Amino acid sequence: MDQNSNVESKASYPRDKSYFRFHTQHIHLNPVFGNDWFALKAEAFARFFGTPIFLVTQTLVVAVWILLNVFGYAKFDAYPFILLNLAFSLQAAYAAPLILLAQTRQSDRDKAHAEADAQHREAIAQASEERAIVAAKQTAQLVELMKQNTLLTEMTQRLSARIEALTVEVHQKIVEPQK
Repeated sequence: MDQNSNVESKASYPRDKSYFRFHTQHIHLNPVFGNDWFALKAEAFARFFGTPIFLVTQTLVVAVWILLNVFGYAKFDAYPFILLNLAFSLQAAYAAPLILLAQTRQSDRDKAHAEADAQHREAIAQASEERAIVAAKQTAQLVELMKQNTLLTEMTQRLSARIEALTVEVHQKIVEPQK
């Protein structure tokens, strides 16, 4: 499966954009040592070294090795267990670089994710500032509209009072002379 399609298939924001949209520009850092067979197997092997299955299995193998040689069931490695020591040295010689490789790959991924998260936080802060500016402009417009509405209401009241006064005056001039 392609790494980019996997990232883009994650949960989406309501705005048609990938949730990991800030991470996609750093996707090239995932395969620091390549996504070839060796790099992936080396990382999987390094991860396996820390599992309880590995530790229990290794402990059982060493215990059986020692018991077979101490009680004489086998004589392939005498008491100082030189062959066992050589096996541990060989394991350590391969394990250390594989673990370092896995740690390097993980630290590069962590760095890329941290950078993407920082960009995401910056984009959120910028959007928040823009929303605050728009809200301030809208509030100022609403205040201005309310002032204009108040002025119009006052004008309407004055005009209504003037119309009422004129109506009373006209009524007096028309109705009173007829009496």
